[in-house]
Amino acid sequence: MRHINFDLQQLQAFIAVAERGSFRAAAEEIHLSPPAMSRRIEKLESIIGTRLLNRTTREVELTSVGRVFLERARAAIDDLESAMLGISDIATSRSGRVTVACVPSAAIYFLPQVISSFSAKYPAIRIRVIDESMNQTLQSVLSGESDFGIGFMNTLMPEIKFESIHVDPFVVAMRRDHPLANRKAVGWQEIAGERLISVARSSGNRQLLDDILSKAGLNPNFAFEVSHIGTLLGMVEAGLGVAAVPRMALPANHPTVVGLMLRKPTISRSLGLLSKQGATLRPAAAMFHEHLSQALRRRKIAANR
Repeated sequence: MRHINFDLQQLQAFIAVAERGSFRAAAEEIHLSPPAMSRRIEKLESIIGTRLLNRTTREVELTSVGRVFLERARAAIDDLESAMLGISDIATSRSGRVTVACVPSAAIYFLPQVISSFSAKYPAIRIRVIDESMNQTLQSVLSGESDFGIGFMNTLMPEIKFESIHVDPFVVAMRRDHPLANRKAVGWQEIAGERLISVARSSGNRQLLDDILSKAGLNPNFAFEVSHIGTLLGMVEAGLGVAAVPRMALPANHPTVVGLMLRKPTISRSLGLLSKQGATLRPAAAMFHEHLSQALRRRKIAANR
């Protein structure tokens, strides 16, 4: 294998340019002149043997190889920091980077609250959220792009470790001025005449709904289908219909929309943390993983009261 002879400063320069999309902004951040910054990137590309960045007069963007190398470079910097400092020192210095993949229904309201409380304790730890479908969340964890994921699993996968922490029931979301809004729960038959809004059939939530409703002999007619749960809730707010959504996707104090428990059948999903089997979390990721676990456990306790 050919010896790769690049140094830490070249990696730091590349990450800075990639994150800011500008040689000048990156140079200012690490206190370097733009020409010196350019030389470091050119040297790194020469060593690797391929172009990592496409440069124009106005902007800089990653090549396809550059996007892959960026994740590896970030991981290398984090691993080096971990080896030199150790997790206790990282907690003290409050530095590091975490990438977490998350299904949109948990990313809308739950995850921002957790990030807020975590960032209050560790403001220098950078958090990147990949809010995608369940399938994409799994792929992100499997590929190593994400340190871990937040999602639900209908079928266990040998490559994925799934730590189930919270059972998230489905509720029907409707406007607070809807005739049924003062009820605590409704049955599926009671909303059969409503205009139903749903996420697309490719969504894990929709697949779960279709499977359980089919087994119960129900075949609801969805008037509208959307790709993202945020759009779905916006349509409910606008009075276009009602929608079955995971309770976590809807805050209890929403000013316009209320969620009623769904019965006959009751549908729920097991939400938890996903990580790659055999993988060891980097210190900053391990800290955020534990913070998330505690938040999910608190939510579970509150829901059972």
